[in-house]
Amino acid sequence: MKRRDVLSFADFSADAVNALLAESLWRKKHPLTEEFAGRFLALIFEKPSLRTRVSFEVAIHEMGGGCVVLRPDEIQMGKREATKDVARYLSRNVSIAALRVFAQETLEEFAAHATIPVINALSDTEHPCQALADLLTILEHRKKLAGLHLVYMGDGNNVCHSLLYAAALTGMHMTVICPRGYEPEAAVVRSAQTLAKPRRAAIAISTNPADVKGADAIYTDVWASMGQESEAAARRKIFAPYQVNAKRLAAAPEALVLHCLPAHRGEEITDDVVESPQSVVFDQAENRRHAQKAVLRYACGLPPIRKR
Repeated sequence: MKRRDVLSFADFSADAVNALLAESLWRKKHPLTEEFAGRFLALIFEKPSLRTRVSFEVAIHEMGGGCVVLRPDEIQMGKREATKDVARYLSRNVSIAALRVFAQETLEEFAAHATIPVINALSDTEHPCQALADLLTILEHRKKLAGLHLVYMGDGNNVCHSLLYAAALTGMHMTVICPRGYEPEAAVVRSAQTLAKPRRAAIAISTNPADVKGADAIYTDVWASMGQESEAAARRKIFAPYQVNAKRLAAAPEALVLHCLPAHRGEEITDDVVESPQSVVFDQAENRRHAQKAVLRYACGLPPIRKR
């Protein structure tokens, strides 16, 4: 088995993204296989999860494999036991590891000592599996990606970082609209702009909510992520003008509305927008499972099952 870690969305090439999307679409129509019989996935959680756990656990079972879920109170990686020791032990017992952690450095340390593929199931820096499911959702509804305009409104967080790479690699234009001081990391923006240039895609940062006008897709996320609970009250005031609501949709009446969930209805997005015909948030949530099957095969070095 050829190992390919997925620690960042930037680990994918443009060709790999296209192949992963094509395979994800195929797997949505053909959910049950036996190709992972005898293989086990370890899910390691430092942060609680609903969609990450369900999507990965169901995905590996639908592929004929098994899953071991390790909660934060069970292993306390890096505290009760050294991260490198956990990586070495699991490498002798399972086939793949997916980690949902706080620090990107934890992922990198784990991968440096593992001999099995390692997948970023979320870190404070990136969320590549989410971004792939997001691309899949937009592709399903718009039949293309290149040339579309994706607007992300809110905190320049881990999801935003992965979306910047995703947009750049697929030729989508992307505008991040956020309060000053809450922009995505400058290094990520520069890297995404470099990736986008040969595809003639534009990556832009704005503080003006009116720049949502004409968007093909509008994306938002919680204003305070896990670990930022102490900032939540202050962030609600700062981010209030960046809420995705009926006024914003009126400026982009054909736009899809995406949210990676959980949504704080009435904060970053209003209830009526989540429930609107433009909302595809539950398609998006379901697509985590289908996209992650393609990622699991990719991480194991297996060739794409289908080509676009």
